[in-house]
Amino acid sequence: MLKSPQTLLKNVFGYDEFRPLQQEIIDRTLSGNDSFVLMPTGGGKSMCFQIPALCFDGITLVVSPLISLMKDQVQALQSNGVKADFFNSSISPQEESNVIERATKGEIQLLYLSPEKLIAVSNTWLKKLNIKLVAIDEAHCVSMWGHDFRPEYTQLKVFRNSLPDVPFMALTATADKSARTDIEEQLGLKKSKLFISSFDRKNLSIEVRGQVPKKKKLQEIGQFVGQKENESGIIYCLSRKNTEEVADYLKADGHSVAFYHAGMNPEERERVQTEFIHDNTKIIVATIAFGMGIDKSNVRWVIHYNLPKNLEGYYQEIGRAGRDGLPSETRLYYNMRDFVLYSQFADDGANPTMQKDKLSRMLQFAEAKSCRRKILLSYFGEHLTKDCGNCDVCDNPPKDFDGTLLAQKALSGIARMREKEGITMLINVLRGSNNAEVHAAGYFQLKTYGVGAEVSFFNWRDYIVQLANQGLIEIMYSEGSALKISPIGWKVLKGEETIKLTLPVSAKEKNKREPRSMKMAAEEKVNADLFTELKKLRYSISQKKKLPAYIIFNDKSLKAMASDLPGTENEFLAISGVGMNKMEQYGTKFMEVIKRFKT
Repeated sequence: MLKSPQTLLKNVFGYDEFRPLQQEIIDRTLSGNDSFVLMPTGGGKSMCFQIPALCFDGITLVVSPLISLMKDQVQALQSNGVKADFFNSSISPQEESNVIERATKGEIQLLYLSPEKLIAVSNTWLKKLNIKLVAIDEAHCVSMWGHDFRPEYTQLKVFRNSLPDVPFMALTATADKSARTDIEEQLGLKKSKLFISSFDRKNLSIEVRGQVPKKKKLQEIGQFVGQKENESGIIYCLSRKNTEEVADYLKADGHSVAFYHAGMNPEERERVQTEFIHDNTKIIVATIAFGMGIDKSNVRWVIHYNLPKNLEGYYQEIGRAGRDGLPSETRLYYNMRDFVLYSQFADDGANPTMQKDKLSRMLQFAEAKSCRRKILLSYFGEHLTKDCGNCDVCDNPPKDFDGTLLAQKALSGIARMREKEGITMLINVLRGSNNAEVHAAGYFQLKTYGVGAEVSFFNWRDYIVQLANQGLIEIMYSEGSALKISPIGWKVLKGEETIKLTLPVSAKEKNKREPRSMKMAAEEKVNADLFTELKKLRYSISQKKKLPAYIIFNDKSLKAMASDLPGTENEFLAISGVGMNKMEQYGTKFMEVIKRFKT
């Protein structure tokens, strides 16, 4: 070991003090032990392996799936005088030979590789290197429970086993409990220690706006951007088409803006990214492919034009704002079309059930009526004792009541079912349902069976989502979305803590709050036409399932849909004749039809 971490921190990187946990992680690595580092975007993950790399007399391999991340970090390291380089598909055969030669001669301290390249060369020239540390960045990619699963990452365990005495470090900004366990198993980490730094980015304000028509949404974004003259910002969109439309709209308004998506050629994407990094372009409108691994610290705001597909991705994306610690704003727009499209994408991908569960959790966050930061942090296993005061819900708090008794009933039900069941079964037990599955499991014999019969299915679901959002329960996607009680949840169950809940808002009540302009004179005709379309859909489903049409939904339910125009899960569940199971099976398809009739 050549130099102390503290000396390197000051001399190479110019910092006087380590951030929380960095010193401990570095010391553990230098002693030859594995680590699992969970830090938010902008939390200082890179320093955890870069400092040890400079302490060791040998080479550190950094595995990353992101070419932009490699280039960004290597350039930053090189500018600090560190011997670093990368080895991925973006370099020529001649450049590859040059990197190999310098690495084998011991002239590189940190070498960044894509997982594909690492696996390809692991039994050739890589065996000649004096490897002292291997860091697996974006480690959530190895997990089937992660939001960005990469099959090639699963081969890293073999590589890890080939270097039994070399410390490995897994790093990610996004991993729930299911993913964390899976990552350790998939990478073959040995007696690793988990380090979790605070995910509370206090400087980020959080705002969510739902069901805003496209024209109004563009106007609102235009007004927002108009107040942020000369500030850098990112707008994330679901589709390539959206990125170009939004960019054109803002450009016509005189803003410095460019779009970025996978349909562009690599050179053009590189140019757009560089212009943004260098502040020549102030605003980027992009698909989620943009921003990974870019250390631009002065992004002042992030807008999501569409609903993100999971909370991990959402948190990572808003985390690209305010990395310098100064106040920054985030705004999320969502509607049910986003939900429908992502559900369809999930059907064509790996782990569709888990992806849909995470998507539903994202929607629950968007529809929440409690402090949004509390919800986000509890999802990552961190709990705030007070509301943040820096989100839209805290700015306009809903009316609440003492929900301790209701919470205890739900938590008791979860506990008595040994934390094995999901939301639907829990509600059926609490309401004393005669459902065959309830009886088959013997849950009708539990003390909690029927204790919440006076509460509607719709309201129970709303309350349970609030419990999850407040961190009293966790949804374990790796166990069939089973509900688990958190430490705070156990305190509430035992009467050691109290909890506030807010009254659910029904679809009818919500309609009353909406402008009367929503109810046009042509409503009757729209309702009639929509009712016809809903019947056609019902018929199509009944044919595929070989069931009578009324078993899917009766006419009364369809007419209520045509009248109330439900656009969210809760609104759909408020329709007479719609239970959780039907909502899960058919809700997306019916709401997609309803969406077409909303103006």
